[in-house]
Parts: sequence; structure tokens; C-alpha cells
Amino acid sequence: LKPMVQWMKSLGMDDSQVAKTITKFPHLMGSYSLEENLKPRVRWLKSLGLDDSQVAKTIMKFPHLMGSYSLEENLKPRVQWLRSLGLDDSQVPKTIMKFPQLMGCSLEENLKPMVQWLKELGMHDSQVAKTITSFPQLMGCSLEENLKPMVQ
Repeated sequence: LKPMVQWMKSLGMDDSQVAKTITKFPHLMGSYSLEENLKPRVRWLKSLGLDDSQVAKTIMKFPHLMGSYSLEENLKPRVQWLRSLGLDDSQVPKTIMKFPQLMGCSLEENLKPMVQWLKELGMHDSQVAKTITSFPQLMGCSLEENLKPMVQ
């Protein structure tokens, strides 16, 4: 446990932030390898343009990002999808920082239907990209339970 806590502190977290992160996702402490799971994800987040403090904030907001999702099968495809919508290299990390839970949303069941619905409302591609960048939390809302009833 000590190496994991030290590693989290090395990212810039203080004791209370480490405690809150562990409380949100206790599996972080025993189920994932520092070398095989956590450090590669941090390197990947940094390669997207996040600095140490942004990585720490992202982990604190959504610690599941560090272990619950495959880097190759889940996280990287979501970033590629964001780029395919027109988000540029500066917008992708900002979007992840604002709403890291986006990286845990299903492409097929959540994200693509949401974009399709936004387009059906009359948004152009650039407007969809701006909406996702400005308010990525929208992508975590339920279309059927929240958004469609509000618009109808």
C-alpha cells in the first residue's frame, strides 16, 4: 500500500486527496499493478497533454479511469472518437479533465446515440464538437430518461 500512496502523492495529491480517491475506488489499492496498469495510464494521459496536477485532478474525479477500463480497448478508442468529431489536440485533454467519466461511457450505447440525437436536433459537426468540449457532462446524461423528455 505504501508505494501506491507514495505514487499518488508524487502526482501532487495530499493526504486527504489520496484518502478521498481511495474511498471512491478502493480497488485501486490492491487490484491494479502500479507498473502494469497505473503508470501506463498516467503516461498516456500526459501524452494527451495533461500535466501532473491535471492528471491528479482527473484521477481524483474518476479513479476508475486508472483500472476499470482497458487502455487499448476503451480509452484510446474514445479519444480517437472525440478527434473524429472534430476535437483538436488542445480540446481532448480539456474535455477529459472536465468530465473524465466520459472515458467510461459506452461508445455504442451512450456516446454515438447522443451525437446522433444532437445532429437530429439540427446541430452541425462543429456545434456538436463545441458542445462536447464546453459541456462534456451532457454525454453522461440519459437520452431517454433526461434529454428527450425535456426537448419534447
